[in-house]
Amino acid sequence: MNEKSFQKYFILWLSQLISGLGSSMTGFALVLWAYGQSHSAMSVSLMSFCNYVPYVLLSLFVGGFIDKHKKKTIMLVSDSIAAVASLAILAFFLAGHLAVWNIYIMNVIVGVTNAFQQPASAVATGQLVPKEKISNVSGMNSFSHNLIVVFSPMLAAFLFATVGLPVILLIDLASFAFAFCALLFFITIPERFREETHSSPFAGIAEGFAFLKKEKGILYIMLTMALINFFSRLTYENILSPMILARSAGDSIALGTVNACMGMGGIVGGIIVSLKKESRHKAVAIYVAVAFSFLFGDLGMAIGKNVFWWSAAAIAASMPIPFVMANQNTILYRKIPVDMQGRVFAARNAIQYSTIPVGIILGGYLADYVFEPFMSSGNGLAGMLKMIVGDSAGSGMAAMFLCTGICGFTVSMASCFNREIRKLD
Repeated sequence: MNEKSFQKYFILWLSQLISGLGSSMTGFALVLWAYGQSHSAMSVSLMSFCNYVPYVLLSLFVGGFIDKHKKKTIMLVSDSIAAVASLAILAFFLAGHLAVWNIYIMNVIVGVTNAFQQPASAVATGQLVPKEKISNVSGMNSFSHNLIVVFSPMLAAFLFATVGLPVILLIDLASFAFAFCALLFFITIPERFREETHSSPFAGIAEGFAFLKKEKGILYIMLTMALINFFSRLTYENILSPMILARSAGDSIALGTVNACMGMGGIVGGIIVSLKKESRHKAVAIYVAVAFSFLFGDLGMAIGKNVFWWSAAAIAASMPIPFVMANQNTILYRKIPVDMQGRVFAARNAIQYSTIPVGIILGGYLADYVFEPFMSSGNGLAGMLKMIVGDSAGSGMAAMFLCTGICGFTVSMASCFNREIRKLD
């Protein structure tokens, strides 16, 4: 990567880090506000659900549009619309009319903008960064993502308690303004367009999936990662926080410690990926890393009885994820032609993340209505499970982690032996 190219990418990376921190603080603060209004875990789950569903559905259709238009313009417009949504939430709050359903609508809008912004950003990264450095850049992205995971909840919780929601929303808008100006004035993204045009969005969908039909190894990675995302979201998205609180007698410091360790594990993994040499066996490395995460992360959460073991499990769960993303991105950027990347990345998002909304909703339902009642039923199988996960409050949610750990590890190891996936190495 030459110095000028790196400077452009570093500006983009830094601006997206700052903007992402502001957006994440707003998201966390809105969760606190919504839960304070409704005292319902399902209302919080619906916030994530409203974000993911439009994102997944639109990802099917936006690929051709992204390939035919300037990535910089798409990113600027998408970020601007998301900022207007935050501004609307601020206006409703100051007017005293903010309701939980307003946040649902905002999350739908943000999901729509993300469907355009994320694949456009992925293609822009491929245009700015040489292919031999994609793995290192993925490490930088994992580092920034997990830095946000560590600090945004702490900052948002502190500011929410001291100065309130409006200040957090203003910080979010300021971070947007910084990222917008940086992208507008300091970053030039090389563009390559296809000469032919698509008669409809369905033509772009067809071309994206036609490419995946020929590249079966990439398609199988997306399908297996969709299943892995499902198992992950059954627990971590909804169940981790209530499980820790239930098993620690409501100790918020324990929960904060575990969440911080989750982010720190990702930061360490991101630093290692950004500095290490590229893996020779990228496809297999993806699933070995995922298997490690499920085996030591989920199972550690299930059998852990105190904050030390939960924290160790959090690090084990999150540290391998940057290796997964780096190796997957390296394969995609090298296999997909530049003028097809928008369509294929959009198809990837639609396939790989389609299971997340289902996992989010189903996880909360299974915890409240299946696993927790089952573990309290006196059933013989429940007694056997208690010998593994313990008999304290939250044992049903711990049993869910035990199940996802076993299922995720099994799927990951089986994927290592898929012939088409192994061909990618």
